[in-house]
Amino acid sequence: MQLILRRLSGTILVMILSVPVLLAQEPDTLKPTSLDPKLIEWQKSRIPKQYTIASVNITGIRFLDTSIVYSIANLQPGDKFTHPGEDIFAKSIASLWRQKLFANVKVFVTKVEDDKVWVEVNLQERPRLGNFKFVGINKTEEEDLLGKINLAKQTIITENTRREITERITKYFQEKAYRNVTVRIDDSQPDPAFVNSKAMTIYVDKGEKVKINEINFYGNNNVDDLRLKKQMKGTKEMSKFTVHRDEGVVPSPFGKKEKYNFGQYINDWGFLSISKTKKLIDPWFKFKLSGAKFDAKKFEEDREKVLDYYNSMGYRDAQILDDTSYATLKGNMNIDLKIEEGRRYYFGNITWKGNAKYSDSLLNAILGINKGDIYNIGILNKRLGKEAAQEGGDISGLYMDDGYLFFRAEPVETAVYNDTIDHEIRIVEGPQARIKNVTIAGNDKTKDWVIRRELRTVPGELFSRTDLIRSQRELANLQYFNQETINPGVVPNAEDGTVDINWKLEEKSSDQLELSAGWGGGVGLTGTLGVTFNNFSIRNIWKRSAWDPLPTGDGQKLSLRVQSNGKAYQSYSFSFTEPWLGGKKRNSLSLSLNKSVYRNGYYDQTTGNYEFDENTLLKTFGIGLSLGKQLKWPDDYFSIAYSINYTQYKRKNYNIFPGASPTGTSNNLSFKISLQRSSVFNPVYPVSGSNFLASVQFTPPYSLFNKSIETSEDKYKNPEYHKWRFNAEWYVPIGKPLGAEKNRQFVLKLAAKYGFMGRYNSNLDYSPFERFQVGDAGLTNNFGLLGYDIVAHRGYPVYQSSDPTVNPDQQSAQNFFTIFNKYQLELRFPLVTNPSSTIYGLTFFEAANGWYNYKDYNPFRLRRSVGVGMRFFLPMFGLLGFDYGIGLDRLTPQTGLKGAARFTFMLGFEPE
Repeated sequence: MQLILRRLSGTILVMILSVPVLLAQEPDTLKPTSLDPKLIEWQKSRIPKQYTIASVNITGIRFLDTSIVYSIANLQPGDKFTHPGEDIFAKSIASLWRQKLFANVKVFVTKVEDDKVWVEVNLQERPRLGNFKFVGINKTEEEDLLGKINLAKQTIITENTRREITERITKYFQEKAYRNVTVRIDDSQPDPAFVNSKAMTIYVDKGEKVKINEINFYGNNNVDDLRLKKQMKGTKEMSKFTVHRDEGVVPSPFGKKEKYNFGQYINDWGFLSISKTKKLIDPWFKFKLSGAKFDAKKFEEDREKVLDYYNSMGYRDAQILDDTSYATLKGNMNIDLKIEEGRRYYFGNITWKGNAKYSDSLLNAILGINKGDIYNIGILNKRLGKEAAQEGGDISGLYMDDGYLFFRAEPVETAVYNDTIDHEIRIVEGPQARIKNVTIAGNDKTKDWVIRRELRTVPGELFSRTDLIRSQRELANLQYFNQETINPGVVPNAEDGTVDINWKLEEKSSDQLELSAGWGGGVGLTGTLGVTFNNFSIRNIWKRSAWDPLPTGDGQKLSLRVQSNGKAYQSYSFSFTEPWLGGKKRNSLSLSLNKSVYRNGYYDQTTGNYEFDENTLLKTFGIGLSLGKQLKWPDDYFSIAYSINYTQYKRKNYNIFPGASPTGTSNNLSFKISLQRSSVFNPVYPVSGSNFLASVQFTPPYSLFNKSIETSEDKYKNPEYHKWRFNAEWYVPIGKPLGAEKNRQFVLKLAAKYGFMGRYNSNLDYSPFERFQVGDAGLTNNFGLLGYDIVAHRGYPVYQSSDPTVNPDQQSAQNFFTIFNKYQLELRFPLVTNPSSTIYGLTFFEAANGWYNYKDYNPFRLRRSVGVGMRFFLPMFGLLGFDYGIGLDRLTPQTGLKGAARFTFMLGFEPE
């Protein structure tokens, strides 16, 4: 009985304690000031009853649209609910909170009649952002941050907003080596300029930049610290330097060294006190430390580079066990890395499996890895062609050039014993794939057939990776398309053993405009107007519908140029080139016409103007025709061109060269054969390849048939000569491309150029036409009218002496060379490479000279120069170039550096 009473009393106690809990679970839906008995009774009711919402009133809203709030609250007149039971008001409150638009949300029942209730939703809107400002940072940093945190006035301020501002500012400055950044946001004050808005002030304390003082490696017994540090391109130490106690030499970033007495600046530990000598060496010191900031992202990348370097040296088990960073007393950072090198491995036996097309011996020869070579999985994958952007010379290329598009080669380790690893290369050759469909997209102007004739990817032919790469380069060489976006779009069809190639192109402007104008006192209007259309269509020139604004798309080149120097000089030229005569083979046809007039002038002191004598002038008229052909042997990089040129010179009291009558007519009829091999693509900024050109230009040997020419008063009525030229250029990429752009890397250009003129008759002097002018920027002048080859030599004016000790500044060149040699070394680096412009800087070394006869010819006696320059290639205007050259053989104690330097510019083309 006692047990029953104990259990019964426990049950009653639980029921009594449960009553306030149940009451607490019901939301307080009455206003605190409400004394309506019906409302109080409604709230305390414990018998479930269904009610209908009679009305919903939204209060507290000043800026938001009430219709939007109604939809968010999800309370509508006519909605039915059970009370107590369904907690629809709590759901409404939760829905409103989720929008993060309100600082406070309440839902009240304001009236109850029978089974109807009246509801009020009371809201307090969050403040909006008014004016804001940053404190503690400069203008540039503020502009950068605004682009990252996207602050906009009248947006709602939330905790997420504050947190995002803090995180992005902190990340921004940490990437700039500020490791102790603090951000404080004050938005407590209202902004009177806006309603319900807060003014925000963002206080930023960047702290001091953290530099990397030292990087220490532990456990690297076989690879020294210096080689490991070189792999860490993005994580550099502060540069160290020491000085003697009495005096020291501080290297300047500008190449010179300044000598100072440092005895008073040496501290007690024998090191230079930077604080005492800050003013003395501060510019240099800042320059040297600029690369020592810590970047966490780059540090992680550099850790992988260190391991990659170990793997390339055979330490395939190498790992970084731990790394730690800690602050120095001066607030900088030391980094320690603990390395476990592991054993060094070597390649063992390499066997092949699955190769039916090629023998083991051939594959081994191409692979080029022998037993005992240091193990390097990167080299193995590269030789197999597993890495991207391979261009031949690997196993994959061997197969893919013969149609084996589905080829795969997987190296498998078959045995590891001691320090040796055996491999089996498992090959799946697959079927030979033939090209099925070739499509072209993106060519709005250029005709399909103009593009297809450049392609080596022809339907029905076996797939070839080499042909694919060559086609891509040929399209880039046209200069009609953005070379960075030329995409072959290879789509293999494994079901039928074919492949589709879908070329995606992006056209760019390739036409050029040359325009300049001026006015000279006494000379008159001067200027140049030239246009070059590189994708012209001559066959549509009479079709009115094709002029948009010009007929284009057939791949022809048309150039027109007018140049005037007032009354002194006028020149008109026209040229047209059809690169595919007949449309089936790469046989080119070029036609050119030119006409010019050159008058001598003098300064009239009585009138103060330049006057020009119509009885003293030189008129020229020229026409040229050229036929070119691509060769198949020795390879299809070779081409040959045959040309015939005729130029007529009419002199009227014009003494332009010695030994000729000042009045008369000369007829220069010449034939030229040129053999060229060019593997250079992207002529604007080539990164690889070479150019070789050998040519001979000759006239008929008139004097061998007519001996009277030797005694004639006008020996140059029909000039005779033979001229030989040889040019060689190489472009060598240095290092790896920087970034995603393949052509963004250092390029070394090496060039050698030679020119020789000969004569048929030793009793006659060399022809005054077609000689070589050496020096200056390579721009044409009045001697260019005589067909001179104008050879640039930066750092020197035009010179006529072969003796490098003779100062060309003291000469007035009137007679020019029959022999020249030139050598060039140029290091280039692109600053901008995109379809709209290409800009690159360069530094150069040149050596050149000219001679008048073979007796004096000495190929080792050259004038030398060094300098720097810039090139700007704009599609509409062509090439603009500036060079600052120093003629080393002009440099004397009297002239100094300034007297030996020469600033030159070029326009439209790269000089010889």
